[in-house]
Amino acid sequence: MPNAARWVLAVLVTCVAIAPPVAYFRFQYIHAKRFREVTPERFYRSGQMTAAGLREIVAENGIRTVINLQHEEPDPLLLDRWMGKGVVRESELCRELGVKYLLLTPDVIPRNLPRGAVPPVVDDYLAILDDPAAYPVLIHCKAGLHRTGRLTAIYRMEYMGWSRGEALRELRANGYGNFMASEADEFIIQFIKNYTPRKDRPQAQKPAAAPAPRRAPVAAPAAPPAPTGGPR
Repeated sequence: MPNAARWVLAVLVTCVAIAPPVAYFRFQYIHAKRFREVTPERFYRSGQMTAAGLREIVAENGIRTVINLQHEEPDPLLLDRWMGKGVVRESELCRELGVKYLLLTPDVIPRNLPRGAVPPVVDDYLAILDDPAAYPVLIHCKAGLHRTGRLTAIYRMEYMGWSRGEALRELRANGYGNFMASEADEFIIQFIKNYTPRKDRPQAQKPAAAPAPRRAPVAAPAAPPAPTGGPR
């Protein structure tokens, strides 16, 4: 057999051997994109899943509230599968499953925010998590890394007593990046470095009763809000 033919045959055999595992990995990755358990039976995080993936995660973990963090996709059209087509809006699927669907936009940092302040969206986030009826909760952005990571860090500090250092170490370990998870990143400064758990604030008192969430479920808005910063 000529050398060229042997080379072509070798390439074909390699492709046949590699293609199925790669395809299966991509299917699993998109199906339940970076899904992670943060606190068992209480708090979970992920990227944007397929419709089938979200159905599965909701059923397996009893999710009651889904929080979407994508201001560029306020109500994403979910694919039915990897390389599939869009089949259903996330809010519609959540309504079908009996799950509350909420939109928060933690990327939009007001230009006039005072130095040392925390973005106002954090108060909306805490109001949701203060409600015992909201749990189990799933938060997600597009990739499940940056926006999801920052708000998971706030959950760790506020409700689990983690230090900023512990929260940042988990952030880096889950793919945020060592350089970005530092004071080189304005988002890290405003959402994590500037954040103080309510129990540690001067004259802070725990609320007598858990406040109700201040945001209503999103029902496929006509257009996303205009961001002042790019998606992260």
